[in-house]
Amino acid sequence: MPSSRDRRVAKELKDIQTDPAAGITVELSDPSGASMEYLHGHIFGPPKTPYEGGKFDLLITMPNEYPFKPPKIAFKTKIWHPNVSSQTGAICLDILRDNWSPVQTIKSAMMSIRLLLEVPNTDDPQDAEVASQAVKTPALFARRAQEWSIKYAGAPQRQLDLQGKYAESQAAPEPEDFGGYHPSLVGTWTQMGFSTKIVVQVLKERRVPTFNGDNYRPSDEAVADITTHILAKIAEEEV
Repeated sequence: MPSSRDRRVAKELKDIQTDPAAGITVELSDPSGASMEYLHGHIFGPPKTPYEGGKFDLLITMPNEYPFKPPKIAFKTKIWHPNVSSQTGAICLDILRDNWSPVQTIKSAMMSIRLLLEVPNTDDPQDAEVASQAVKTPALFARRAQEWSIKYAGAPQRQLDLQGKYAESQAAPEPEDFGGYHPSLVGTWTQMGFSTKIVVQVLKERRVPTFNGDNYRPSDEAVADITTHILAKIAEEEV
């Protein structure tokens, strides 16, 4: 006699088959139907994402306690995504952990995973490297995600829209180069309104020692001398 889990799984699989527009499919790993423990899931990459056109395979393991315990779901197809391990395919999704409820279904879990492909959650990442890239350089993240989709999920080559959520934010400023000088020493002149770049240039031209980056207070004469040369350099560049 089929267990309550098996009856529930069989019913849910039929429900999934009646909704081909959902962008997911799920089938038994054992075509004979003798075991309902392992399922094969497929997610079709949502449009207007780097995953568009790809077919992503997932392994679904149904515990005996289902639906009171969540299914274990992992990507078999490699995918570049903040909420999926690029190494193991493990998925970080709250409904597959603490927020699971018996009213959830295989379909709702798969649809939630598909939604992650549309709206990654970088606040709760599975892969910190990917999440960092998605936050700091979203266009680079999108291009790499598409490259992986083409390589591993059979997605077609196409023009990727890098506007909107994948648009690069204003580039972060390059870290200031103090030329080996202590920032506080350079600050003697930058607080006057001069740029770090020109201050460092003049300090080097005047052969002011760095003292291995240690801080020191220049004499009033030295401050005046460097200031004079900074002003002269600015005047030269404006000519």
